[in-house]
Amino acid sequence: MKTKLLLTICTAAGMALVGSAWAQNVSKTVTTNAIKIEDAYTRATVPGQQVAGAFMKIENGGAAADQLVSASSPAAGEVQLHQMSMEGNVMKMGQVKDIVVPANGSVDLKPGGYHIMLMNIKAPLKAGETVPVKLKFAKAGEVEVKLPVNAVGSGMNMH
Repeated sequence: MKTKLLLTICTAAGMALVGSAWAQNVSKTVTTNAIKIEDAYTRATVPGQQVAGAFMKIENGGAAADQLVSASSPAAGEVQLHQMSMEGNVMKMGQVKDIVVPANGSVDLKPGGYHIMLMNIKAPLKAGETVPVKLKFAKAGEVEVKLPVNAVGSGMNMH
């Protein structure tokens, strides 16, 4: 009980010290250079599940298009950029080399379209936790996002 109380006090003190930097990391929006990341999340996994999707809206306020070229996370052995599409009556998913973010525009990474795949997950993702993901853009460079882990079944709308 003393350990839990001490951890709570240290956590609260740590949060107060990091101020706005901490607030940005746990908020739903991360902005850097011309790139703005909104509504990022992933879903909880069950023991033994090796993959999870990551979703977000990426806005580019710059005058030139940019490309998301890679992503990484300490929570996964590999992170890939993917796209799902319908070919006739068959849904196909595959890795893509980049995701274009148009100048003064946006791209939605969502179920049923572009998304990020966390592969070879090292431990189950639990609802209420966060997963750090580093996004690498061709022009804007690296942006770190903390993905809230939502309960299984949340955000499942594929349209």
